[in-house]
Amino acid sequence: MSEEVIKENARKEMDALVANSLSGKKIKPNVAFGKLSDLAKVMSKGMIEWSRVNSLWPLQFGLACCAMELMDFGSSRVDAERKGFLLFRATPRQADVMLVAGWVTKSMVPEIKRLYEQMSRPRYVIAFGECATCGGPWWESYNIVKGIDQVLPVDVYVAGCPPRPENLFSALIKLQKKIGGEIEY
Repeated sequence: MSEEVIKENARKEMDALVANSLSGKKIKPNVAFGKLSDLAKVMSKGMIEWSRVNSLWPLQFGLACCAMELMDFGSSRVDAERKGFLLFRATPRQADVMLVAGWVTKSMVPEIKRLYEQMSRPRYVIAFGECATCGGPWWESYNIVKGIDQVLPVDVYVAGCPPRPENLFSALIKLQKKIGGEIEY
């Protein structure tokens, strides 16, 4: 065999070894040659988290007497607008927090689920009042759901019958802390 044939065979064997060693492995780009989209994601991650924490858009969903206290939440005495909580949305596609205020009947469950499914992600649920958390005084009734947590995942519970608007204010602050990672449940 000639020397050229030996070199050619050695080169082919080396190429095959390199190809086999790299198969199934993804080569990460060097930092200097990284993708611009990856850099934009890393740079904007903190800003996205900050905006998610500080712009909760609740869906107004008053079902019973707790809805009166929900309306009182918008009064100047509570001053919820100072923290940016007063942008109640009328459509679920613009909201990310569902405030369930009052008792939930079994006939309302499919509608509540439908509204929850239409909300933008990430989405959160606040159970406002004793009826929404555990059924309230009507917990033994045949048509009252014993807490909205049997239907939807609840993030924050607000106690009271009727619950005070200040309790809702503190629940929204607690939800902000939960979204920001300060409180773990």
